[in-house]
Amino acid sequence: MNPAVDPKRTVAELKELRRLTSDDNGAQRVAFTETWVAARDWLRGKLDGLPAEVHADEAGNLWATLKGRSEKALLIGGHMDSVPNGGWLDGCLNVLAGVEILRRISAEFAGRPPVTVRLVDWADEEGARFGKSLFGSSACAGTLEMGEARALKDKDGIGLPDALKRVGIDFEAVKNSGRELGQAAAYLELHIEQGPVLLDLGLPLGAVLGTFGVERHSVTFVGQAAHSGSTPMNRRRDAFLAAARMAPEVYGIAERNGGVCTIGSCTTRPGIVTSVVEECTITLDQRHLDPSALARMLDEARESAGRFAAEGNVGVSWDRIWRIEPVAFDAALVGLCEESIRETCGGAHRLPSGPLHDAAEVSRAGVPTAMMFVQSLGGISHNRIEDTLEEHLELSVRAFDRLASKAVARISGGR
Repeated sequence: MNPAVDPKRTVAELKELRRLTSDDNGAQRVAFTETWVAARDWLRGKLDGLPAEVHADEAGNLWATLKGRSEKALLIGGHMDSVPNGGWLDGCLNVLAGVEILRRISAEFAGRPPVTVRLVDWADEEGARFGKSLFGSSACAGTLEMGEARALKDKDGIGLPDALKRVGIDFEAVKNSGRELGQAAAYLELHIEQGPVLLDLGLPLGAVLGTFGVERHSVTFVGQAAHSGSTPMNRRRDAFLAAARMAPEVYGIAERNGGVCTIGSCTTRPGIVTSVVEECTITLDQRHLDPSALARMLDEARESAGRFAAEGNVGVSWDRIWRIEPVAFDAALVGLCEESIRETCGGAHRLPSGPLHDAAEVSRAGVPTAMMFVQSLGGISHNRIEDTLEEHLELSVRAFDRLASKAVARISGGR
């Protein structure tokens, strides 16, 4: 009888990690901090019993490699770092499910599976300290903008290169980590959904189609300051009025195109109660899985902003904050993911990911990629109340293990 994974052990280890790295406000495993280092040391301890080679690459990503009869490799990935006051499952579920799968594969094949199997804990997926998400995976994939990253500082003024140096990472060498993907034949990731789609459908698990592309801009409307008592309403050039009209408009844009749009902040000048607003800046975040639809949403937002500015006799300008192309995951692996879910719990659903994940960066590097979601209670994440039913966590480990087995068979030529 073949060895089986032990999902209850994974749940117990998740709780152990929570006790080690959380406080009353939630998880505190912010990348490159002492708590993150402690979590990494704890993870190394869990890997000690396996016949796996463990090392950190030039970008600080931690790899555990179970060498197989073929150098072609199945990668299983996640991240131990968290946002401040974060949840107990975000990122680390992926890693600890991967540890359990390594245990099962090692036992089944006496430490030498048909293909090499590698677990990776990506460094600083969250970007909580420096504002740059997916640091380790983008460095490994070769997509990290070095000039932009070199200039990043945290709230205390510490630069990213200096913070990396304190934990033994040479910033200028981080892209050398790309050699780790040389034999990668497939990449799998398990993650909590962080949203309410599976919850609303009453399903524990879903197969992820890909990650949304993002267009993020600041939009500034410029009018004229004037006394709030003496200026008639029909004579005002109110920058805030033009900006405010964007709020219902972006909801309409999202609905028409099947994406999501968010105005996340609004600042005004002079910002006093006795003056008409002269300048109003909003931040606009737009996301979609289809690149043409994402471009259309941006065009519609630009047209609307120009129209509202003209109607209010104010100016408008746009500044791009950030953009990233949508990523569609490997169709065959997505199919195997859905098949594994159905075999485990009967029902499955395909859905896109709104949040960004390391899986997108690995896919950009040309590695066939698939991702599995498990239901999030309340659709809440990045919050200490983040939770998932234990029975669903156990199902996710079983289904993810099935997917890993199917991927190994596919890589080795069995399918």
